[in-house]
Amino acid sequence: MWKMELQQLRYFQTVARLEHMTQAAEELNITQPALSRTISRLEEDIGVPLFERKGRHIRLNRYGEIFLAHLERSFLELDQAKKKINDLARLETGSVSIATTNVSIFPSLVSSFLRQYPDVRIRQYLRSDINMYHLLEKGDIDLCISSEPVEGPDIEWDPLFSEQLLLLVPREERFIQRKEIRLMEMAEEKFISGNAIYDSANGLESLCQKAGFTPKISFEGNDSVVIGEMVSLGLGISFIPSLLWEKFSDIIKDRLHVLNITDPVCTVTTGISRIKDRYLPAAANTFYAYAIHKAWDHKGNRV
Repeated sequence: MWKMELQQLRYFQTVARLEHMTQAAEELNITQPALSRTISRLEEDIGVPLFERKGRHIRLNRYGEIFLAHLERSFLELDQAKKKINDLARLETGSVSIATTNVSIFPSLVSSFLRQYPDVRIRQYLRSDINMYHLLEKGDIDLCISSEPVEGPDIEWDPLFSEQLLLLVPREERFIQRKEIRLMEMAEEKFISGNAIYDSANGLESLCQKAGFTPKISFEGNDSVVIGEMVSLGLGISFIPSLLWEKFSDIIKDRLHVLNITDPVCTVTTGISRIKDRYLPAAANTFYAYAIHKAWDHKGNRV
């Protein structure tokens, strides 16, 4: 049975490359007699000579060439295994920092990811789309999840999930008998813009302009609870993603009402962003790939 050691094999590889025992010994920082004994033991283990010796110069024979070819393939496999193990170790003990705008799919995305990678730590930061790019650029966060592409020349944004936007209105007599509405009918109403509902006032303005008017925005905020309270008090109307309404309608339906918007069709697409060509830690890279390569059902759940 062969009793070859990894060090023996590394020594053999160096001697085969240099074809000179003294030079190989100097590179390996061992004595030439010690290297010669190591190579002799390797040949004894294999049962055939691996070199042709001519004074101080040696060269591989046909046995040595065959052995070296298989050895280098084996070293390549070992190196790949080491890289994979190191990546896995970093993944299992790693963390992912993600800035979000409180999008509705985030909880289901994180929960499904953590079921598969339970040792990864997720750090969420609630941010507006205005400063997301700066956080990415400085490296303060790994990824962004938002319902508008984060703007920047070196940003890569991949869509994850699209859903319908509903019109969030107070539970008043003029609304509760209706199920749908043309957005133009709300041209004289005050609007509440929320980063937690639609990422910026620009997004709200864009939707209203498609309908043919410029909205009167009375308030901007990023707390969906506060926005809901303001709408329920009759201080304005707002947009809400259908999935977010489904999750909270049982709690707030006695004070709020939603209408389907028939014209224009209003949707919001949530996506994930990162800096192009920047190294991502193993855990963050795995999360990014997991998010963009998995399918979503109509309720924003992984399938």
